[in-house]
Amino acid sequence: MPTLHLRGATPAAAEADLLALPVTEEEVKALSGPLADLDRRLSGHLAAAVRDEGFTGKADATLVLHTLGRLPAARLCLVGLGTRRGAGSPEALRVAAGHAARAAGRAGARSLAVVVPAGLDPADGVRAAAEGALLGAYRFDRYLSKQKPARPERVAVVLPRGQERAAAAKEAARLAEATAGAVAWARDLVNEPPAACTPSALARAAEELGRAAGLRVEVRGRREIAALGMGMFLGVTRGSAEEPRLVKLSWIPKGAAGKRPPLVLVGKAVTFDSGGLSLKPTESMVTMNSDMAGAAAVVGAMRVVAALAPPFPVHALFGACENMPGGRAYKPSDVLRACNGKTVQVTNTDAEGRLVLGDVLAWAAATLKPAALVDVATLTGACVVALGPTVAGVLGPDGPVVEAVLEAARRSGEELWRLPLPEALRDNLKSDVADLKNTGERWGGALTAGLFLQEFTGGVPWAHLDVAGPSHTTKERGYWSKGGTGVPLRTLVELVRSWKPA
Repeated sequence: MPTLHLRGATPAAAEADLLALPVTEEEVKALSGPLADLDRRLSGHLAAAVRDEGFTGKADATLVLHTLGRLPAARLCLVGLGTRRGAGSPEALRVAAGHAARAAGRAGARSLAVVVPAGLDPADGVRAAAEGALLGAYRFDRYLSKQKPARPERVAVVLPRGQERAAAAKEAARLAEATAGAVAWARDLVNEPPAACTPSALARAAEELGRAAGLRVEVRGRREIAALGMGMFLGVTRGSAEEPRLVKLSWIPKGAAGKRPPLVLVGKAVTFDSGGLSLKPTESMVTMNSDMAGAAAVVGAMRVVAALAPPFPVHALFGACENMPGGRAYKPSDVLRACNGKTVQVTNTDAEGRLVLGDVLAWAAATLKPAALVDVATLTGACVVALGPTVAGVLGPDGPVVEAVLEAARRSGEELWRLPLPEALRDNLKSDVADLKNTGERWGGALTAGLFLQEFTGGVPWAHLDVAGPSHTTKERGYWSKGGTGVPLRTLVELVRSWKPA
């Protein structure tokens, strides 16, 4: 990841291989603000380039031009923010900075400077610009044997002189760097091929992160999982030669604060999902190495939690396994017993994530006595049908936990949308031979999945985040690169930052 710096300067005085200036459509049309000064210094070259290239400042558009030695920056990149009405949010700047980082890579620029637009709170602007540029520079190139794509090595966030020395700006930069580093860590894991990111490898990665961050780490194997009575979890693992792992990372402050009811984050960690005997089509299987994105997000968030040192305990848990169609695989019509005693009839082995999550949620609710449970999972294609590929679904009972998650998402810039938990659909989970079925009818599949998970929360305040759409992308978008995105790690960080312990 590039190194990050704060710099106090006017845009015209900022030094870099590429200077990125976010601009609105109104500023481009009037050639106002910093554009006027830059155009004067470039002897009208900027206005001519804007006119000749048809650059209007539309959101996501970029225009790169050489400064011909007339500025300290070798190249100038104008990045569109769209209209002034939509350009005033930190997220608009975060997206623009992501575009700027990719433009820097294409230009072979080793250093990038991003200007924080006037009108934004300086600390918010620093965090957005830094996160966007650092994440926009991300590339997963570990397996490329030929020339790897260029990326900037240094990123500077440019503020008016004096503002770079403010404590709030420095703290925002530290938080942005920590968060972007955690997102990049999570993206790396999601992008790894399934032969490299097995359940045991994922557990080792989480353990290494936890030890380095000063967190408590517990890793359990098959025997210990069986001793906990996690029959649903072990049922899913039966078809795979890979051994399952149950992992817990914990931040526990010293003194009385460590005895407060904890916030517990649970991630889905199916490191490869073939669908089991309910086998997926080939084209649907290609990205199933990303079915552990929920676990990557909650573990990555814990790296930031350790740095934040909140005055209450935070735990992250995941049950890691593969879902494979081996000779010992669990079968449709099998009945599995969860650790809370409930029995579940399997009607579809490709609805495995809720089985693993159910056991982990029930165990967490019973043993940790949390103030709140939040689970993150690439759970249902139905959520993608409902909300598209860029928006995550949020489900849970009315109350402060769901509201806190939605507010955290708003502050982070990640897109989450609340979905209902209709009681009328609960009948779809009724079974003639067990307490529950693991799937219902096709319609409302994301909602019945949420209702299923609710059966294992033990009445603890709870929110479920279905990130099947935005956890992975096939297109570059703003600060998202192709592959894993790290969603909703930033939301989890904001949730912890704003959480009010009991």
